[in-house]
Amino acid sequence: MAVQALYYSERDGLEMALKHPDTLLFSSKAEADARDKVLELAEEITQFLQARVQGLDENLAEKAALAIAEEKDLFGKALKKPALLNQSTLPE
Repeated sequence: MAVQALYYSERDGLEMALKHPDTLLFSSKAEADARDKVLELAEEITQFLQARVQGLDENLAEKAALAIAEEKDLFGKALKKPALLNQSTLPE
């Protein structure tokens, strides 16, 4: 029987990773580290949104921030060509 190492984001934690193994357990440390970076960016975006958008509740700010962080490459390209944001089919 082969042993396979699995990795998870420290920011998600083991308990959360075990609850959502299909999306939060990774076969490489690099993938888990990439998830950590997305979550770190999302935390910063959440703080930014809460400071800049009056009346935005924390839950909605977190959801919006995670969506932006997960699509950071798209947002980077959209700074040069805004129409890109609505050209691709993104999951809701």
